[in-house]
Amino acid sequence: MKKTVTRSQLASVIYEKYGYSRAESADLVDSVLEEVKLGLKEDKKVKISSFGTFEVRKKKQRMGRNPRTKQEVMISARNVVSFYASNMVKKLINS
Repeated sequence: MKKTVTRSQLASVIYEKYGYSRAESADLVDSVLEEVKLGLKEDKKVKISSFGTFEVRKKKQRMGRNPRTKQEVMISARNVVSFYASNMVKKLINS
C-alpha cells in the first residue's frame, strides 16, 4: 500500500533531525513550498538540486471524449505542473 508524505511529517523530520522547534520546522516546510508555488506562478522552472525540476506546461484546447457516455466534449486550454526527477532520484527509486 502506498503512503503519502505530509507537511507535518516533513516538519517532524526536520524537528527530530536538526533540532528546530516544531513551529520553526513547520514554518520552514511552508516557506519552501510557498517559494516553489511562487516560482511556478511566475512561469519559472523550479529546480531543486539532486531532487528534480518542477515546470509549468501549457496544454492546448483539444477534443476529448467522456468514456462513460462516449460524447465528445471540448477540453479547455490550461496550465499543468510537470515534475522531472533528477538522475539521483531515478537511481534511488529504481535500485
